[in-house]
Amino acid sequence: MKAIVIHQTGGPEQLRYEETATPVPGPGQALVKIAVTGVNFIDIYFRTGLYKADPPFTPGMEAAGVVEAVGDGVSEVAPGDRVAYAMNRGSYAGYALATAWQLVKLPVGIDFDSAAAAMLQGMTAHYLAHSTYSLKTGDACLIHAAAGGVGLLLVQIAKMCGARVLGTTSTAAKADNARQAGADEMILYTEKDFVAEVRRLTGGRGVDVVYDSVGASTFQGSLECLRPRGMMVTYGNASGAVPPIEPLLLSGKGSLFLTRPTLAHYSANPDELRWRAGNVLGWVSTGKLKLHIHRVYPLAEAAQAHIDLASRNTQGKLLLRP
Repeated sequence: MKAIVIHQTGGPEQLRYEETATPVPGPGQALVKIAVTGVNFIDIYFRTGLYKADPPFTPGMEAAGVVEAVGDGVSEVAPGDRVAYAMNRGSYAGYALATAWQLVKLPVGIDFDSAAAAMLQGMTAHYLAHSTYSLKTGDACLIHAAAGGVGLLLVQIAKMCGARVLGTTSTAAKADNARQAGADEMILYTEKDFVAEVRRLTGGRGVDVVYDSVGASTFQGSLECLRPRGMMVTYGNASGAVPPIEPLLLSGKGSLFLTRPTLAHYSANPDELRWRAGNVLGWVSTGKLKLHIHRVYPLAEAAQAHIDLASRNTQGKLLLRP
């Protein structure tokens, strides 16, 4: 089969399109014939070495396709099932192994592109809004990169929860997309100080929670946007990892809460995974949650997909097709 293989960490040129052996499922595993793969910032983190993996390895944490074979002890899925998954590395390939209980059967009406576009980013938006900080009517949140892959989904889910949504983005076109998704207020951080704008828009109070996938360049300002005892959720590193901080910084700014969550810890068992995936895929199938697929690339062009994603000039989801 064809796959993307990383032999050493580094730039996009390290994504090598090669012939490799088709894997064989072991106990508790299923082999999935990949129809489409999702591209995410976590793939860039593994490629650059920010997140550790022993080379050679195939990146990619998310895909949709058809179960080809199962290993011993697997009862959750069977060959021929249409499935999607996240949190199993190796999806930049024609076939990939996944832990069987982490496979989600696709409901009628969900195509493979939509499933791959919804799983990782949709479940991320779900846990951020429903579990990390449980949004409710009357809450105000700030969503950075509101026109990005997670951002557009998080805006919609936050509005489902009844929250007031403030967002940041870099261009007027992106701001329009976020408004169409439901954002109440959009701030062009390239033109205005987002901290001052958040304070103005909240009458000086600040927001209840900041969802920050940007990282180093926005972290300090995000803390300034919070009300006393508000929550800072840093869940991505698009501009680089957040440097170490002194805990006293949090008390000085109003006894703030700080968390750095990951999807794996919020989908740690079958019941939780199926709750999140079931909600997300159900909302997509009924049109309640709208997806925006920016572009689908051939698998061989994975490097270009990484370049485009890192440029932060894309809106919505990037996909690869084997």
